Amino acid sequence: MAYEYLLYEKQRHGVLITLNRPEQMNALNEQIRNEIDQALDEAEADPEVRAIVLTGAGRAFSAGADMTRGLSRATTQWPSGLPEGVGVGEHIEGHRTRDREGIRRLEHLWRLSKPVIGAVNGWAMGWGSWYAICTHITFASDRAVFAQPEVRQISNTNFMWTLLAGFKNALLYGLTGDHIDAWEAKRIGLVNDVVPHDDLIERCFTLVERIAMVSPEVVSTNLYVATRGLDMMGLANAWTLNAELSAIAHASVREEFRRPLEEAGERDGMRGYLQARDGPFQPEPFGPRSKPREE
Repeated sequence: MAYEYLLYEKQRHGVLITLNRPEQMNALNEQIRNEIDQALDEAEADPEVRAIVLTGAGRAFSAGADMTRGLSRATTQWPSGLPEGVGVGEHIEGHRTRDREGIRRLEHLWRLSKPVIGAVNGWAMGWGSWYAICTHITFASDRAVFAQPEVRQISNTNFMWTLLAGFKNALLYGLTGDHIDAWEAKRIGLVNDVVPHDDLIERCFTLVERIAMVSPEVVSTNLYVATRGLDMMGLANAWTLNAELSAIAHASVREEFRRPLEEAGERDGMRGYLQARDGPFQPEPFGPRSKPREE
């Protein structure tokens, strides 16, 4: 199958799926999300593929949701925070539909019968961090960075951070949007290991080859022991609630928090929007933004 925004390369008993919008830091528009689903299904159906490696092109795994569309949306009405011409019910239902679909995409990856190995090569922000940590086994380059900075612009976190990092660590970073480096991600349990950047893909395919030495039925069964077990313990219900609460978070626009960001975006584009959003939080207490940027 041909893909516009992905590279699909079979090798060494597996397949390397690369998010391939490097100029946009592999930001997730609707097309690339659909292609990820299609590529996962293609790998799932191919008996020659025993495991899947998911990575990004360039300096990011994924910067998260594509925000360029957001800067061109209909004018916001203040103080309600509603898009012009959109009613309250329509606004909330729109978020609910999108957030349910987003959780469905993560569940799709999570419930495959073949293991997905994350090769987090760089920045993994917001939605990008969720795709990264929902891989069954996750290796991070020593250049990797994780964060959910979208909470600063009125958005949600994801329960997978809580499941992996624990309650207190998930809140530490989920309530602030602060960035963490690969070593902190390993310490709190988001990734299995930190790998020198140039060795990242080799490390992943060495594991693919080891997995391929085990019967495929045993691999899928043991994968299900873990993933279905967590579902039965409550992960599926937590994700269902996650989608509903995410819609509430997205719809809870306060003028004093959002309007300055939108005005900065209108005036100075995406760079201005991000500076207005993240500037007040810097320097952050930990991670790659804990010190002022060197000029």
